[in-house]
Amino acid sequence: MTESAGGYFFVLDEIAWPDEGESAGALGDLVEAAKRSGARRKYLARGEGGFFSQYSEFPAGFTVPRHTHDHNEIIFLLDGSCTMLGDAGPTLRAGDSMVLIGGYEYGFTAGADGMKFVTIRTGKADTQLTP
Repeated sequence: MTESAGGYFFVLDEIAWPDEGESAGALGDLVEAAKRSGARRKYLARGEGGFFSQYSEFPAGFTVPRHTHDHNEIIFLLDGSCTMLGDAGPTLRAGDSMVLIGGYEYGFTAGADGMKFVTIRTGKADTQLTP
């Protein structure tokens, strides 16, 4: 990150892929499964300007199980696709987005070409897996 007179700049190629296992906590099993599959993410904004954001890549067929966050978020698909879990969940493709209100239960499966996306939240979200 570079800061300049009130601006914050995140150059994706200059941000390291973190070791997700270091902060997995209660989500340890999911984080380990994600690492084995090749799923990964880079943290961008971590509170700057009140935003929390990340860039993520998921391989084809990777499923994020149903879960909730305690903050609102918007997800922009940059590449690939995903199908939302649940009855008649829509399939989203590159260029599509979703706004999810804190407490809304959702999950998705990456499409045949995997998916790359950016998540922007209004707070540092707590994640709760649906039992």
